[in-house]
Amino acid sequence: MSDTIGEFVLSTLGELNYDTSGVTDTTPLGDGGLELESLSLAEIAMHVEQQYGVQFDDEELESIGKLTFGEFVKVIGERSTGPAVTEQTA
Repeated sequence: MSDTIGEFVLSTLGELNYDTSGVTDTTPLGDGGLELESLSLAEIAMHVEQQYGVQFDDEELESIGKLTFGEFVKVIGERSTGPAVTEQTA
């Protein structure tokens, strides 16, 4: 499951115009790595919530920037309810 989560996060980062080439589990999300800022972290968190049902409060969002890519994917996996199911209206 974490491979799929990792692929989703990488895809989302790519959509936000971040260069994800060379990203490994040990790549920091913040300083010295992807250099994600608070707005980008909030946007990624929103995508993760929509896809996996994982929510992060404001305090958690600040600490996410201190995680590595692998740690972030692990947190999502541990808290995930699985891919979100959306209702379609006819």
